[in-house]
Amino acid sequence: MSQYSRNERNANAGIVVGVTPAEDFPGHPLAGIALQRQWEEAAFAAGGGTYAAPAQLVGDFIAAKPSTTLGEVIPSYRPGVTPTDLSSCLPAYAIEAIREALPAFGKQIRGFDRADAVLTGVETRTSSPIRISRGADYQSLNTSGLYPGGEGAGFAGGILSAGVDGIKVAEAVAKSIAGI
Repeated sequence: MSQYSRNERNANAGIVVGVTPAEDFPGHPLAGIALQRQWEEAAFAAGGGTYAAPAQLVGDFIAAKPSTTLGEVIPSYRPGVTPTDLSSCLPAYAIEAIREALPAFGKQIRGFDRADAVLTGVETRTSSPIRISRGADYQSLNTSGLYPGGEGAGFAGGILSAGVDGIKVAEAVAKSIAGI
């Protein structure tokens, strides 16, 4: 968690593991939301049910053992963290991918895999779990005059791409109004 002032003593980073509807949440069009809910509820429980976030030391995570205390790195997340085992908060394929990635990241970014660095989580949303269909004119395929855009409509994965998509949608609206 980064406070608005961005002046915490720790750097914050995220690790993203890809999911696909066909493999990870097949079936119903809103199955992605059910997947998110499942892992968010597990994280809430692992955090003690008090809105503290579940957390695990990187060294413990890689060794597949629960954390019981923190090291020198103190998380900035408010209202706090509960040391635990994050394997109860994510699917096995995500745990496996992160365990493999951390040492690789540590070779690229000194300290990224520091044994007492803290994994705090989980974040289940990098973008919308659904995508609203739209045509080449950026209008909804189902509702004329509706211009779905950005992260919430499933057309962006972050603030920069959402901004770019917003510009494209605004241009499409302007063209529609101008009759171009």
